[in-house]
Order: sequence, then C-alpha cells, then structure tokens
Amino acid sequence: MKRLGVNIDHVATVRNARGATHPDPYNIAKHAMECGAHSITIHLREDRRHINDLDVIKICKNKKIITNLEISLNDEILSIALKNKPNFICIVPEKRKEVTTEGGLNLSKNIEKIKKIISKFKKKKIRTSLFIDPNLKDVKFAKELNADCVELHTGKISNLIKNNKNHSYEYKKIMKCCVLAKKIGLEVHAGHGLDYKTTTILSRLKEIQEFNIGHFIIGESIVHGLKNTIKKFKKITNI
Repeated sequence: MKRLGVNIDHVATVRNARGATHPDPYNIAKHAMECGAHSITIHLREDRRHINDLDVIKICKNKKIITNLEISLNDEILSIALKNKPNFICIVPEKRKEVTTEGGLNLSKNIEKIKKIISKFKKKKIRTSLFIDPNLKDVKFAKELNADCVELHTGKISNLIKNNKNHSYEYKKIMKCCVLAKKIGLEVHAGHGLDYKTTTILSRLKEIQEFNIGHFIIGESIVHGLKNTIKKFKKITNI
C-alpha cells in the first residue's frame, strides 16, 4: 500500500499571516493523522517563514504523530532535528529567496557533509531521505551516501501536466529512477507540486511507496475538508 504524507507548512503560513497562534500546526497534525494520513511533513526553514522551533518540539514530542522533518544542511537546523528526534528526516536544498523548494539537492557538491549527517541520524535510528531531481546519477549517489530513501522532485512533471503539455519524457525519467532505486535497495518517495491528476498518473509506478503532498491538500481542505481530501488522495494512490 502506498503511503500518504501530509505537509502542513502552509497551516503555519496562515497562522503567521496574522502573527497569532491560530491555526496551530500541532492541532492540524493530530487531526490529519486522525483523518488517515500516514505521516506529517514539516519543513523547518532557516528563516522560519512558516514552521517554527516550537512547532517542531510539540509535533515531534507526540509519538502518535509520525513526523517527517525536512531540513537543510544548516548546522543549527541539524542540531534541532537531532535533539527532537523525528521519525524521519528528509534533507532538502534551501535558498532564502525561493518561494518554495526549487529543484533537488546537489549531491556531488555536498558528499562529505551529507554522508556525516546521514550517519548521525542512522545512529539514532531515524530514517533518512534525500530530495533529488529525477536522474539516475543522483539515485546512485544517494545509495553511496547510505540514505534509506530518495524523494523524487515532481515539480517539473506536475507543471507539464497542469499546463496540458507532453509529459512522457519526464515520466520516463521518473520511471527509470524508480526502477533503479528499488533495484539498489532505496525506498522511493515522490513530492512537490502534486495534485489529484499528477498523483493519479504517478501512482501507476509501483515502486513509489510514499507521496508527500502539502500545498494542494491544504488548499483543497478549505473547501472540502481535510478528511475528505486525504480520503480522496488515499483512494487515488492505491487504486
């Protein structure tokens, strides 16, 4: 069965827009789990633009919330992650001026640092994932770095599908990465820009075991409710 991770960063975006305490990402994380999410993704950015330190502490402390913490290679963020012991971590690239994560990690540029970070989390029995662009070279790199999983950046194929453009080349790239990853012992996840249509298409790839979706789920939930939105995605991913 494919798993669904719900990213709640933009619950914090709504809260922070008013400089208030409502809505509380912690409460939404609990609710999403009760609605059938398999895990909750939160990204503690260096600029704290949405999720903040207290959110991480509260969410990671509740062991009923299966937490996937996205982190950059920043030493301060790494220290916070190690201290709070989420169930999973996903290492992602980060730029201050970007609106959302743009592209996958540059693994070849950060080999030694990533290897050391993964080793630290392995010692604490925390599952590690690397957020990468869908190319075979980075899948192989991820294995060499001793990661448990790769999360394939699906932003490009998502944009092509949304704009009714040919996505066959991008789909084949993702498919080849999935096949290779499974062959060499990496679990495959997918995330970024996913909606109902793109998720339906990518769900055909049996190697993908987890979808991590945030912005679209939170947006749909405003109209249809979180429970109904999660239910629909779980149905799509496990047809």
